[in-house]
This record gives sequence, structure tokens and C-alpha cells, in this order.
Amino acid sequence: MNVLIVRTSSMGDLIHTWPAITELKTHYPNLRISWLAEENFADIPRLHPAVEQVIPMAWRRWRKRLFAADTRAEMKAVYQQLQATRWDLVVDCQGLLKSAIPAKLSRGPLTGYDRHSIREPLACLLYDKTHRVDWSLSAVERCRLLLSKVFGYQPEGSPRFGVPAAARPAWLQDDQYAVLLHATSRASKEWPEQYWIALGERLNAQHGLQLIIPWGNAAEQQRAERLAAAMPQAVVAPRMNLVEACGLLGHARAVIGVDTGLSHLANALNVPLVAIYTDTDPGKTGVVETPWATNLGNIGQCPTVDEVYQALLARKDMQ
Repeated sequence: MNVLIVRTSSMGDLIHTWPAITELKTHYPNLRISWLAEENFADIPRLHPAVEQVIPMAWRRWRKRLFAADTRAEMKAVYQQLQATRWDLVVDCQGLLKSAIPAKLSRGPLTGYDRHSIREPLACLLYDKTHRVDWSLSAVERCRLLLSKVFGYQPEGSPRFGVPAAARPAWLQDDQYAVLLHATSRASKEWPEQYWIALGERLNAQHGLQLIIPWGNAAEQQRAERLAAAMPQAVVAPRMNLVEACGLLGHARAVIGVDTGLSHLANALNVPLVAIYTDTDPGKTGVVETPWATNLGNIGQCPTVDEVYQALLARKDMQ
């Protein structure tokens, strides 16, 4: 049975889909699962061992040059790839027009959230069948429940992401390190730089941890360099792809991060993690609470350095 999962972006949303895929494959081990995703995030489904094929699309890039010849050629190639397989079922786990339209072009029976459960109700007009899923659930549980309704089983137990850590990056010189995920999509979700410095100093002094500081763009690189210059044993990470980031996070002694996709990746890898929220509700989009991971903060709240440090000490494998 060929199944196409459609979840195109963003990084955290794709990672939130992993537990549903893990559970689906447990109930139906013979399924052939493919995944349609934005090209920038295509490594996320590739990391899941249950996903056999990833079909990259580039809507974020295409929409800037929609009528250019090369754009039309790329869109046609994705269209042909979608139709090269006879899909027994297509599931839109995203619930947006930008996901429902390419899902419909696959020509497979298409299902998704109903109009009471979806972010863009117009997308429902493209579905052959819909399912109601409570809005009050977290993103992870909504996706688990959707797939369970589509395939006829009951979700059981806590979410299992089902993704192992990638290889440890060769450039790492120390196997005892903490990763500080300071970068996020907007300024209101950032944690103050002086807090990062104070936390880094404590992690180094109390636990002897090297401090690894990733970045993704020029502004984040500049902040990473400022932080590294102010902390002992701090290293600015080289530019990494998502597979390399999976290796870095999966072998870390601890991870502290703001509301960013890499925090969700660390969550999936069961490393000691504190996720810091200052302008979003972790009850909706936070990391999955586990013995290794917890959320701190909320909209209009900014956890203190000591709150973050004490929460980290309480995580499994940090005692």
C-alpha cells in the first residue's frame, strides 16, 4: 500500500509529524510511506527510518518567480513525480491550501482535517474525506490522532519519535558539551544575551561542558560570535545541514533552546533539554514533555537563568 504524507514546512511541524509516522508504521509495517516536503526541510523526513521516499518541492522559492521558465520546469517535474506512483491514500497533515493543492495533484484519495479542525477551511474543499480533531491538543497529538482516524487504530502511550541520532560531527573536539540554541524566527522569541552568557558560565564551571553555539544566517552568526567571545570554552559551530545538526544534538550532554525547530529535533533525540518560551504558548507548540525534556515560560514570560539551570538539572541523565 502506497501512502503519501503531505507536511511541507516548517522544521518543527515536520518533526511533530514523526511520532504519528512511527505509530502508523507499527500498526501497518508493510506500508510504503512517502513524504512531500519543502526542499529546505526535506532532510527531516529523510531522517525517519519508516519513510522510503521524499519528494521535495520548492513553493517558497517558486512563488518569487512563479512565471519563470525554470520555475515552471521544476513544478512540472514535481507534478510528474507525484503522479508516477499510484497512491492508495494521501494524507494532508498540514491543512493549508499550499499543502492541499499539491496533495490533490497526486490524484490519490485525499484526506485531512475537517473544517472545524483546520487552519485554512478552504483546503477542505479539496479533500475526499475529512476527520475532526480537537484544536486544544498539541501539534504532536493532533497529527497522531488524524492518522489514527484515517487508518483505524487508537493512539497508545506517549509519543515516540522513532529517529536515531546521526553521526557525531567530526569537527567536535570534546564529547562533553552543551548546545545553546539562541536563534529563532523573531526577536520577541529570543532569550537575552546576558542570560545566555550567565548560563554558559555556570554550565562550564559546574559541569566542565564545552559550549557549542549554532547559527543559521549572518545576524545569528554575529550573535553566536558575541556569545562565544563572552563565555569560557565556547565554540561557534560551522554552518550545518539538518543531518549534521541531528548528529550534534543527538550526542550532546545538554541542550538549551528557544522556540525553534532545532529544539524540537533535540526533543526527538531524547537528550536533556530545556525549551525556553517568551512569546508563544508551549501548550500548543512546545516540545513534548518527557523525562529528558521540559518547557519553561509562556507568552509575555521570560524564564530566569536560575530557573533554566534548575530545570536542566532535573532532566534525566543530568543527575
